[in-house]
Amino acid sequence: MTFDYDLFVIGAGSGGLAASKRAASYGAKVAIAENDLVGGTCVIRGCVPKKLMVYASHFPALFNHAAGYGWQVGETKLNWEHFITSIDKEVRRLSQLHISFLEKAGVTLIPDRATLLDTHTVEVGDRKITADKILIAVGGRPVKPDLPGMEYAITSNEIFHLKEQPKHIAIIGAGYIGTEFACIMRGLGSQVTQIIRKDIILKGFDEDIRTGIQEGMVNHGIRIIQNNVVTAVEKVPEGIKLTLSDENTEPIIADVFLVATGRIPNVEGLGLENAGVEVVTSKMDGPGYSTAQAIAVNEYSQTNQPNIFAVGDVTDRLNLTPVAIGEGRAFADSEFGNNRREFSHENVATAIFANPEAATVGLTEAEAKTKLGDEGVKIFRTRFRPMYYSLTGAQERTMMKLVVDANTDRVLGAHMVGDSAAEIIQGIAIAVKMGATKKDFDATVGIHPSAAEEFVTMR
Repeated sequence: MTFDYDLFVIGAGSGGLAASKRAASYGAKVAIAENDLVGGTCVIRGCVPKKLMVYASHFPALFNHAAGYGWQVGETKLNWEHFITSIDKEVRRLSQLHISFLEKAGVTLIPDRATLLDTHTVEVGDRKITADKILIAVGGRPVKPDLPGMEYAITSNEIFHLKEQPKHIAIIGAGYIGTEFACIMRGLGSQVTQIIRKDIILKGFDEDIRTGIQEGMVNHGIRIIQNNVVTAVEKVPEGIKLTLSDENTEPIIADVFLVATGRIPNVEGLGLENAGVEVVTSKMDGPGYSTAQAIAVNEYSQTNQPNIFAVGDVTDRLNLTPVAIGEGRAFADSEFGNNRREFSHENVATAIFANPEAATVGLTEAEAKTKLGDEGVKIFRTRFRPMYYSLTGAQERTMMKLVVDANTDRVLGAHMVGDSAAEIIQGIAIAVKMGATKKDFDATVGIHPSAAEEFVTMR
């Protein structure tokens, strides 16, 4: 059978872009469909604009710290309109850059929504297109709980387009998105209230990271309301009123309400049933949520249909941009490059761009002890005040931690809370991935004076 394309990709986000360009480099005839800006969540409404907001949120503290070093800084003020407009321009520039990369790679971009009609046919607009192989890389989307008044809430999609800076923003969600935006908005000068269901943020991360970030947030003036959920939302003359499950806690009134309680695979309207593609079901944790579905794949990102594949957040494996890129390239290598290989999801480093910042790679202390037992794990930990703050008066703290196999001396995990955590852990991740031992860390000469040297001086 003759097909229109060797590969048709649905979704021009991180995974789809990586896979389409790599497949085209092997000589495949490739098309990719996207009904939004090219670049996906990361470029459009995720990593890139968020990190720009993170940078902006650090300036007020830098102005204050400068005084401790003898600098005189005058009155400062954020021009919100200029700020938001500049971010939007950068996002659109990057989107156009990705389009040019597709053109150079010889990939045909179809700016429309694609739906599966059968295992080899997609409908794009009013066209029917056939392909030997199909890759689904449509990512995920934020979801709101089904509770009264949620129409007044925004998600992480809309926060980049607020016309005015919130005086008071209320946030529900204890994950990295809610935590990061709480820190961003506080750094920019807004009053911030974060409402969490349990007593501590960032479920699944190492306990020292969770407590280290939460303590830092409280010290920076963020109000965290623990062990509570929002039961109702209503519009009032003063703003948006949030009623909480604890009757002893006064309702919160804010002018912006951000829901950051989770993201789900973006499978709706794909026509998966037309092609017989299997999905797996998982329940989101929290009141007001139903079930979410993800595309089921094997270790080669292959669905139950041999010629249909899926990568990235739509599979709900490890939802990180570099992982989607890695999965996409591994797929292309396997199917078009005569190099069948899996993408490893082990020892993938990640960061929380909160204030304080944190980063991690490998096993948490709890995971290691579950696997090896308490006696099978050694913990090395340090907490200190970085030299930078010695003249500023700020009481910022850094935490570094190594989780080590007591029998083999191998470093199983590395965790950090503090300035430049992501930059430092990126380098440490290489050592962890290669199987470095604590003796290897000990034998490494530190760079002095630096915070990073603490990773090779802990005893």
